[in-house]
Amino acid sequence: MKYRIFILLGLFSTQIFGQNLTGPEIIQKVNDLMNPASSYAKAKMTIITSSGQERAFVYDSWSKDHGEKNLIRYIEPKRLKGQATLMTNFADDIWMYFTRTRRVRKMATHAKKQKMEGSDFSYEDMGAGNSFIEDFTSTRLDDKKVEGNLCHQVEMNRKADANISYSRMIMCVRQDNFVPILIQYFDEDNPDQLVKELVQSDIRDVQSIPTAMKMEMINKSDNTSTKMEFIEIEYNLKLDDALFTERGLKQ
Repeated sequence: MKYRIFILLGLFSTQIFGQNLTGPEIIQKVNDLMNPASSYAKAKMTIITSSGQERAFVYDSWSKDHGEKNLIRYIEPKRLKGQATLMTNFADDIWMYFTRTRRVRKMATHAKKQKMEGSDFSYEDMGAGNSFIEDFTSTRLDDKKVEGNLCHQVEMNRKADANISYSRMIMCVRQDNFVPILIQYFDEDNPDQLVKELVQSDIRDVQSIPTAMKMEMINKSDNTSTKMEFIEIEYNLKLDDALFTERGLKQ
């Protein structure tokens, strides 16, 4: 009986603490959760065009230094096998390796705002790391239920000096594990125009880290969407810095 009371008290105190969190405190918890020290993942990405056609990719990815360095290497389809993308400085610097020419090309600074392999995820979406903290100011809104989950709701407005693709975002964060299950992205120049929505689902504990195994980016402007599913994922690996270099990009 005492044990049960302690559990209930613990849950109650967690709920009270959660209710007292500010917008920046919630976003800090989200940022910490989404940017572990290091990770490896094998993922499948499926692009669905406005006409309903599908294109699928399978790739390996490695991340280090809490998202500051990211490497993506394609496995499928055959025409892309071995092609790789390296992002450093939270996607401010991007290099691409092309297997046909066996050459590495440095992308222009604005490339981070471009679509990754024609998907609805930009390079910025995939590798921006601590952008939620550095590029936005956060304000807590009223709590909201999303798919039956009680969520903290936070509005994030772009800072004046931030070089980021979105004027603002609204994030719905599950109160029990701080996974953002809905993120709404608004136009770079028009904060009233919703351009994309990210929906995250199939939340599982991976090495005690709540992880969304499935996600879908819905493009409201182009009427397209991109689904991503983790096939494998592992956290807190020992990754050599050499992996995140031009030489490592070619391997």
